[in-house]
Amino acid sequence: MEYKRILLKLSGESLQGKQQYGIDTDKLDEYAVQIKAIADMGVQIGIVIGGGNIFRGMSGAKKGFDRINGDYMGMLATTINSIALQTALEANGCKATVLTAIRMEPVAEFYNKGKMRQLLDDGHVVIFAGGSGNPYFTTDTASALRAIEMRADILLKGTRIDGVYTADPEKDPTATKFSQISYDEAYERHLKVMDLTSFTMCKENKMPMYVFDMDTAGNLEKVIKGEKIGTLVTY
Repeated sequence: MEYKRILLKLSGESLQGKQQYGIDTDKLDEYAVQIKAIADMGVQIGIVIGGGNIFRGMSGAKKGFDRINGDYMGMLATTINSIALQTALEANGCKATVLTAIRMEPVAEFYNKGKMRQLLDDGHVVIFAGGSGNPYFTTDTASALRAIEMRADILLKGTRIDGVYTADPEKDPTATKFSQISYDEAYERHLKVMDLTSFTMCKENKMPMYVFDMDTAGNLEKVIKGEKIGTLVTY
C-alpha cells in the first residue's frame, strides 16, 4: 500500500453526474463504494468536497452577489454535499463524521484538530465541510490546509480528467499528459490544477498532490496501491 493517510479532494460538480444541478445519488453511491474500499484496507481518510453543484461564491459575485455573502453560501453548499456523502458512506457500512469550519450544531460537529485525529485513529472517514470557514478562500485551499493539519501522506485530487495535461484535453486534442510535474512548473505553465494559494501551501509544507480520474470505478484503490494512472505534483 503506497499511502496510509490521505486527503481526498472532490469537486461539487462531480456529484451532479449527468444532471445539470444538485446531487446524483448514483454518482454519490459510486464514490462511497470507492471510499469504503480503501477504508477497509486500513487507509485513514479525510475528504474535502466543493459546493459548485449547488452554489459557487465567485460565480455568484459575477452576477451581483456580495462576494462575502456568496462565499458563505458556498460554504453551506459544501456542508450539504458533505452530509450527503456521510449518509452514503454510512449506508455502505462505513463510519463517517462531518466536521464543519463554522459552528452549526446540531447539523455537524465543529472542527477541532484533536477531535479530527482521534476520529481518524478510530477508523472514521472525516469529511471537512465549510471550506476553511473564511470568505475569499476556496475549497482547494481548505483541502491543502486540512491535508497539512492531518499530516496526510498525500493530497489526492479526484476529477473527471485522468491527470494534468499541457492544455485542457477536453478542448485541445493535442494536449499531452504529465506523469509528474512540480508545483513551480505547473504554475509557470498556467495549468489550472488548483489555485495559487493551495499550490503555495502544499509546496511550502512539502505536501505532494496526485491528480487522477475519480469517475472510473476502482481508480481510487489503484492510486492507493501505487498504480501510475494520474499525475504526481511534487514540491
